[in-house]
Amino acid sequence: MTEKINVLVDENKAFEIDEGMILADICKEIQGEYPSMIVAAKVNNRLRELGYSLHKDAKVEFIDLTTTDGMRIYQRSLAFVFIRAAMEVLSGCKVTVEHSLSKGLYCEIHYKRPIHEDDVVKIEARMREIIEEDVPFIKSSVPVDEAKRIFKELGLDAKTKLLDYRDTTEVNIYSCGWLKDYFYGYMVPSTGYLQLFKLKYYMPGVIVQYPEKSKPTEIPSFEEQAKLATVFREAEQWGKILNIEYVANLNDTIRDKKYPELIRVAEALHEKKIAQIADMILEKKKRIILIAGPSSSGKTTFAQRLAIQLRVNGLRPISLSTDDYFVDRVHTPRDENGDYDFESIEAVDTALFNDHLSRLIQGETVDLPTFNFHKGEREYRGKTLKIAEDQPIIIEGIHGLNDKLTLDIPHEKKFKIYISALTQLNIDDHNRIPTTDTRLLRRIVRDSKYRGHSALNTLKLWNSVRRGEERNIFPFQEEADIMFNSALIYELAVLKKHAEPLLMDISKKEKEFSEAKRLLKFLSYFLSIEDDHVIPQTSIIKEFIGGSCFEE
Repeated sequence: MTEKINVLVDENKAFEIDEGMILADICKEIQGEYPSMIVAAKVNNRLRELGYSLHKDAKVEFIDLTTTDGMRIYQRSLAFVFIRAAMEVLSGCKVTVEHSLSKGLYCEIHYKRPIHEDDVVKIEARMREIIEEDVPFIKSSVPVDEAKRIFKELGLDAKTKLLDYRDTTEVNIYSCGWLKDYFYGYMVPSTGYLQLFKLKYYMPGVIVQYPEKSKPTEIPSFEEQAKLATVFREAEQWGKILNIEYVANLNDTIRDKKYPELIRVAEALHEKKIAQIADMILEKKKRIILIAGPSSSGKTTFAQRLAIQLRVNGLRPISLSTDDYFVDRVHTPRDENGDYDFESIEAVDTALFNDHLSRLIQGETVDLPTFNFHKGEREYRGKTLKIAEDQPIIIEGIHGLNDKLTLDIPHEKKFKIYISALTQLNIDDHNRIPTTDTRLLRRIVRDSKYRGHSALNTLKLWNSVRRGEERNIFPFQEEADIMFNSALIYELAVLKKHAEPLLMDISKKEKEFSEAKRLLKFLSYFLSIEDDHVIPQTSIIKEFIGGSCFEE
C-alpha cells in the first residue's frame, strides 16, 4: 500500500497525496486557479521543476508566468528550442544568446553566410513543429569529462572551458531530442508548454519574443530600442578589446594574475566615454544635464566623474536635487496599496522646479527650498543660488528622462543621459548574464555596507524597486541623448566575496531563500578577485564595495 503524505499548497490548500507523486500531477488539480500556465514550483522555498517527486510532507508554492522565476524558466526553455531549430535549419551554424532587447531575447546565428529574413521564417516554422511534437526536456547528470566531450563535438568551446572551473565531478545537462546542452537554471517539462512566442529578424541577428509577466497570455508589440542596441554593440566591442567574452575568459585572466591590467583598461574605457560625453556637453552648450537610470546603476559616481571632466573642459558644474522639490506629504500621491508613492513624478512639484530652472539659466537669483523629511514639508532656510554661463546644472534622479520634469526648458538647453549596468559578459554561448542580476548584487553589497540592510531585506524590496523602474525609468530610456554603460567586465569577480556571505545568511525558512540560492550558484561560476586595492578609487564599483574617493 502506497504511503500518504501531506502537502500544503500556497499556504491555504491542504492535500493528502501518494508518496512519490510529482508536482506536475498536483498542479493539474489547481491550474485553473492561476492567471497563467504553471511552469515550476517552490518546495519548502527551494525552486523545483514540475517533474520533481515528493516523498515527505511539504509546503508547495506553484510558479506561473506572472512571476520572475516562471518567466526565466519560459525564456530559457524557449531559447533551447530556438537553438535546436536554428542548428537544424542552418546546418553547421553556431547560436549565441546575447542579451535582452525590445521586450525579447536578442540572439545571433553565426553561419557561413549572413542570415536573412527567410532563414528566420524557416527557423520559426521548425520551432513550432518541435513544440507541436511536445518533446520532453530530459535532465541527466553526467561526468564532467563526458560533458566536455559532448560540448566539444558541438563546437561549444565556452561551455567546455567553463567546466574547468566547476568544482564538481558531475554536471547536469538537458536534452531536447538529439541536442544536449547545459543551462544555468531549470526548464519546463516539455516543448508543448512553449506555445507563445514569435521571432523577429533584427540585423544581424534575431529577437525571440515571448510574453511579459504583466500580460502572460500575449506577445507584446515590438518596440524599437535603437539606442540601447547601439550601447550593447559598444559593450560587445569593449569585450573584444579586453579579449573577454565569457566567464571562462575572465577566470583565465584571474588565474594567470593578469587582472590588474584588465582592470586598468576597463576603467580607462569608462573614463574615455565620460570624457567624450563632457566634450559633447561643451560643444552643444547644454545648460541642464539630466542623469537617470535604474537602481544601483552607479549614477552618483558617474555624476561626480562627469563633473570632473566638465571642469577639465573649463566649466563649473553645480548639482541640484529634485528631493528638495517634493510636494508636502499631505499632497504626495499614493500607490495601488494606499502607500505614499515617492517615486511618482507627481510627488515632485514640477511647476516650481521648472520655474527655478528657467530663472537660473537666465541668470536670476533663486531662493532654494530644502525638504524636511521629518516633518514632510518644504522649507526655506535662506539658501539662494545664482549661476553663470559656464555653470551647467547637473540633476540626478529617476525622472531625469521624463519630459514632465523639465517641461518648460527648451530641448536645446538639455542633455539627457541614461545610465545602466549593461553587462557585456555572458556565462557561455547560451547562458546570458541579466543586467538585473548585476544591479541586484551591487545593491545587496551596498545596502549591507552603507544602509545596515541585510541581503534578505534587499531581496524582499527588490520586486517593488523593479516595479518602480518599469513605471518611471525604462519607458523613457530611448529619450536619452546618450547612454552610458556602467558595467565593468571584471566586477562580478569582485562582488563575489562581498555578496556570498550576505546571501549565505538567508535562512531556508525564508521565501527569498530560493533567490539567494540562485545568486550563489551564479557567483560560483566566477573566480574571485580578492585584491580591492588594484581598483582605482574613482571606479563605479567602489560606490558599492567601499573605498570611493567620492564618499562624503
